Amino acid sequence: MANVGLLFVGAVLFLNGLILLNKVGARSGAVFNLFVGALQVLTPTYLIFTADNDPKKILAASGIFLFGFTYLYVGIGLLAGLETEGVGYYSLFVAIAALGYSFVNFHQFKDYPFGVIWLYWAFLWFLFFLLLGLKKDGLRTYVGWVTAIEGWVTGVIPAGLLLAGYWKHPDETAIALGVFAVVVFLLLWPLTRASRQPAPAIPTSGADTST
Repeated sequence: MANVGLLFVGAVLFLNGLILLNKVGARSGAVFNLFVGALQVLTPTYLIFTADNDPKKILAASGIFLFGFTYLYVGIGLLAGLETEGVGYYSLFVAIAALGYSFVNFHQFKDYPFGVIWLYWAFLWFLFFLLLGLKKDGLRTYVGWVTAIEGWVTGVIPAGLLLAGYWKHPDETAIALGVFAVVVFLLLWPLTRASRQPAPAIPTSGADTST
């Protein structure tokens, strides 16, 4: 059940990346955020109720709420035209919590690929904090691309492999995910540099622009 939710997490991240890149309207994207947010709240609730007080199952399910509340918050905020600082600072909370879940996946669950994936999410939600909480608007294009890419790399592809029974070779998968993140996200930084530059001042009509 959680793997189905992961599939739609990938879909909503991809869509939110397109919103940040101005390819999808905010209000239309908000509706899908609400759909996925509701799914990501109902799913861990069900998993916890059926966990038979198993602390590891409860711990694993609890992290899903972090994302469910994010998407509900984003969806409501986009529809209502709310300021972004609230979801931005909540994203800082999620980023810090994601580091803890990464540690748990590495050291307690021995799930190395998802240990890396939680690091992906920590990085992405920290970017949301910078963009939405601290209003670093120059990061919008970079964050949009990172969000869209993570939708596929941390959501759609792992979910598809897990659902089809092809999620194997965890050590190699974890290494490949780590290398991909470092290479792609570092390369994206200079490629999106133009979008971070302030627009040149437009001279007023009749002004002398000679040097």
